[in-house]
Amino acid sequence: MKTINKLVSAFFLLAVLFVQAAPPVPGGGGGTGGHGTGGGDPAAPIDMYVYVLSIVAIAFIVLFTKKYKNVKA
Repeated sequence: MKTINKLVSAFFLLAVLFVQAAPPVPGGGGGTGGHGTGGGDPAAPIDMYVYVLSIVAIAFIVLFTKKYKNVKA
């Protein structure tokens, strides 16, 4: 394995270990459910569009696959 590949792998490993979306909440509280853990915060706005985003992603994959297949030929 080349040195650059090792450095890139180490960088991503450290990035994953040190990056957090939010600091931990004392008491382990919060949450989106109604299990007695809090006020039932609303789900993330992107949750409404998961199906639409997945269809768009598949459409982009198909589009670029066809585009590059035509370029190779």
